[in-house]
Amino acid sequence: MDLIQLDIGHLAWALGLIAIAIGLSAIERLGLEWRLLTATVRAIAQLFGVGFVLEVAFAGNNPVAVLVVLILILTTAALVARNRIGKKIPQILPIVWGSLLLSTAFTVGYVNLLVLQPPTWYEPRYLVPLAAIVLGQAMNGAAIAGERLTSSLVAARIEIETHLSLGATPQQAVASYRKEAIRAGIIPTLNSMAIVGVIAFPGFFTGQILGGVSPFQAAFYQMLVLFMVATATLIATLLVTKGVCLKVFNSYDQLIH
Repeated sequence: MDLIQLDIGHLAWALGLIAIAIGLSAIERLGLEWRLLTATVRAIAQLFGVGFVLEVAFAGNNPVAVLVVLILILTTAALVARNRIGKKIPQILPIVWGSLLLSTAFTVGYVNLLVLQPPTWYEPRYLVPLAAIVLGQAMNGAAIAGERLTSSLVAARIEIETHLSLGATPQQAVASYRKEAIRAGIIPTLNSMAIVGVIAFPGFFTGQILGGVSPFQAAFYQMLVLFMVATATLIATLLVTKGVCLKVFNSYDQLIH
């Protein structure tokens, strides 16, 4: 069965749901009316923009266009993660950007080479959505881990300096805090894997079923995405926390942040 095609008319009717939400907020005096409206406008603008860019990239099947799209997504994800971690760590943006690049490139490259084996490595139908999903989840994990680590280093400054004064290396002094940060970054992914298909259907799975894919095929693709996300998130959190640990000490092994 072909996918039901949506147009502006359908979108207008769908906006009725937001109108209902705004009305409920006003009735209950929640003060969320403006936030609901601005969030809706931003979502529409962003999705129309992404849809237009991807339409061009897909139609041309040009590797340069595909790479430009992916770099834009990567840079946006890195900026969002950097803002959550904080700007006090020196060169944190290149650390986050490189960590997301390596983790995503590894997992997507592995899947392209060994699992999907598309006709061309830059096949936008597979490369763009898979890379975007992995980047989004890896970004969340890296941001959580980086934020947790920086907060822990500030809160435990005296303990860390005590370890250093007793002869511990910087990496030994912060090892336990780094491990806790990595666990914090990967736990949301593990939790989603534990309940997938039981409590909630993921968007990727649901989208494929709406597109006419059989539930079993959708399940296989969702499993593939989950495995990619878990691996990429772990790699990203490992790299980001390692980078943070290297940047918070000076050349004399003194904690500077």
